Amino acid sequence: MAYIAEINRANPSCFLFLIDQSSSMADPFGGAGSGRSKAQGVADAINRLLQNLILKCTKSEEVPWDYYDIGVIGYRQPKEDEIRVGSAFASTLAERDLVPISQVATNHLRIEPRTRKVDDDAGGTRDETFKFAVWVDPITNGGTPMCEALRYAYRILEGWVGIHPNSYPPIVINITDGEATDGDPLPEGERIKTLATSDGNVLFFNCHVSSLARSPMFYPDSEAGLPDQYAQLLFRMSSVLPPGLLAAAQAEGGFVVGAQAHGFVFNAELVDLIRFLDIGTRSNLR
Repeated sequence: MAYIAEINRANPSCFLFLIDQSSSMADPFGGAGSGRSKAQGVADAINRLLQNLILKCTKSEEVPWDYYDIGVIGYRQPKEDEIRVGSAFASTLAERDLVPISQVATNHLRIEPRTRKVDDDAGGTRDETFKFAVWVDPITNGGTPMCEALRYAYRILEGWVGIHPNSYPPIVINITDGEATDGDPLPEGERIKTLATSDGNVLFFNCHVSSLARSPMFYPDSEAGLPDQYAQLLFRMSSVLPPGLLAAAQAEGGFVVGAQAHGFVFNAELVDLIRFLDIGTRSNLR
């Protein structure tokens, strides 16, 4: 295990996000009754993360340096004989599987006004309006063709590691709320993890946004306590955190992270999902 390669413009890294767009993603996020669907919560988290990645890659110039190639792939099965797996970008990037971060920055779909609570310097809070960039919109339709999504991801990453043989390995983050409807995804997940650069194997993480009324679990090191076979399967598919990401997770606080922690969270609410994505994208940027 290495995972020590410096990420720079000559040797960029890659993030590939896989988003479950099945019908059940229309259910309330985290079962918290906030009125926000899981699909909307995931879209918000991805859009926020993309903005954060752009800021991380922006130095003195206005245009971000191309430290990362970014892919956002959605998967759904509207009909029994119709599987849709492909780019989830809703902008002019919609036909592209991987996009340099500089092109992500200049090709959002729209800017929305949003509000958030901030301190009012008098012991209370006030609403503050801010601009929120949108690249990904929520979609919910049909079944969950996770196996096909993982095969699609393999093809993308096989080409990428061939072009970037000495880069920090790609990180795949799969966000789903349930069972694959097109077979057993474990072999396909294991196959993705066989891809490698000289710095290590591809990292494959999973976020299970379950509707079960169970407490969240963060970065477990065993299947103990996971409530069902679907959570256990996603755990087994997930990579062990390499040292740098392990240290980031341990520093986050609020949960115990063991030495064999996997890149897996269960029953994450929106704030937990954002933290998971943020930790998952902390790597050797220089």
